[in-house]
Amino acid sequence: MSTDGNKKQFWKRNTAKVPGSIQHVYGAQHPPFDPLLHANLIKAGNKPQTTPGGKPKKATTFQEFESITSDAWDVGDDDDELLAMAAQNLNIEVVMETANKVIENHSKQQEKQRQDDADASELEDREEEAHEEEQWEEGEESTPEVSFACEPSPLSDGKLVKSLSEAPIGTPKDASLHRQQSLPHRPTIPMVARIADQNTSGTPAMTEREASRLDKFKQVLAGPNTDLEELRKLSWSGIPRHVRPITWKLLSGYLPANTERRESTLQRKRQEYFGFIEQYYDSRNDEHHQDTYRQIRIDIPRMSPECLMLQPMVTEIHIDIPRTNPLIPLFQQASVQEIFERILFIWAIRHPASGYVQGINDLVTPFFVVYVFEYIKEEVENFDVSSLQEAALRNIEADSFWCMSKLLDGIQDNYTFAQPGIQRKVKALEELVSRIDETVHIHMQQYEVEYLQFAFRWMNNLLMRELPLRCTIRLWDTYQAEPEGFSHFHLYVCAAFLVRWRKEILDQRDFQGLMILLQNLPTMHWGNEEVSVLLAEAYRLKFAFADAPNHYKR
Repeated sequence: MSTDGNKKQFWKRNTAKVPGSIQHVYGAQHPPFDPLLHANLIKAGNKPQTTPGGKPKKATTFQEFESITSDAWDVGDDDDELLAMAAQNLNIEVVMETANKVIENHSKQQEKQRQDDADASELEDREEEAHEEEQWEEGEESTPEVSFACEPSPLSDGKLVKSLSEAPIGTPKDASLHRQQSLPHRPTIPMVARIADQNTSGTPAMTEREASRLDKFKQVLAGPNTDLEELRKLSWSGIPRHVRPITWKLLSGYLPANTERRESTLQRKRQEYFGFIEQYYDSRNDEHHQDTYRQIRIDIPRMSPECLMLQPMVTEIHIDIPRTNPLIPLFQQASVQEIFERILFIWAIRHPASGYVQGINDLVTPFFVVYVFEYIKEEVENFDVSSLQEAALRNIEADSFWCMSKLLDGIQDNYTFAQPGIQRKVKALEELVSRIDETVHIHMQQYEVEYLQFAFRWMNNLLMRELPLRCTIRLWDTYQAEPEGFSHFHLYVCAAFLVRWRKEILDQRDFQGLMILLQNLPTMHWGNEEVSVLLAEAYRLKFAFADAPNHYKR
């Protein structure tokens, strides 16, 4: 056959699909193709040769076909050129126009919904104002002299105003501001709330009931041999902050129930962990470990803007939105990220069946936050961990590693090749929802929404991307108390969580709207109350279906 090196290789010239050709797969390891980022590849890519008539020249004889395919299996095909050829079929203007239309349509629907809600609220306000005026007039007739202890509103120019709606309003902007001031104030909820995980109604930090529950925990923990069954019963409804660290260590199996053995066990396990660090961590840049360490460094990036500017190579690697709680200052501290890197790297090389998989980094954060609370009294969001003693930091790191390892031991098939555990759970979720709320199930089928498209993340990250961290910690109180909480009960929590948004799901009338909703569910203001209701519904579903799986199979 011909070996003319000047001829363009057949695979590179022919844009048609050819048996055996390599196709790029975009998923966990590959970013979606971005024409803007790869513009240089498009320019560099060679276009198919065409005849003066504008049509590609085709082989007309066997000899000609033989000559142009002589290098068909030559090594050295450049993946970048193949990627550039694929990009030639993309019309950037059409892609951008389609994306803008989807966003615009969704924005219009959201705006219309907000307008409808505003109109309904305004009507209620008018009725309330009319009712207040009637009561005021009746009060004036019966008690003409009324004293007020409050100060005049600044909106009333020093005049007493019977209701906020009667204050002088000059512009629509003032009206909007005035309206917002009349709404009840929603408290700011800390990442991890005090003692009882403050809920959205802004209850006091410690109620009489919560103090009583704390005493019960202390009594159970004070015995020479902790009754783990009794501890699980107490923990199901939430664990007070003061005793959460020791309770999690006991329920996860990290510490023994016998109090005399705990201290020696802690010392031994902590020394063992740092023995792994000395033995393995220096090998992170070795050829057979560097891919694992590189992926961990991507998932726990130094996400300050200055660091990104100083490391331009980072922008060449596809980095998702920072995965480790990017909005919480605690996790942006260099010392914290180094702790996470060590924990994840040691776990990955000690579990070669799965290795490190994206999402495992999220599972460290609840343990880390809870064990930090053993050493501080203030809120943790902005706490500078470098102010802790070195011994305390080492204890937090080792305890987080071992408890995360215990958790992953029960769900490791979620992270082995092809992630079969997640696939089974997503299928079970689909079957369960089809039985408990067929309307929602059919609605998603109608708009071709696959459960795997949104529920994969729910299983892979245990709902950590869908809930605030304070809610995850409360959720894990119950998971620790439940038999097989992370591996089995989580399925019913996901089913209850999906059906919780029934109205919002049914309001969406297209694929894009459904996917945007399911991937951005409005849980930012969730607290203890909402999680407790979710868990109660999940327990009801488990009671009905767990021991009778055929009930939800069609």
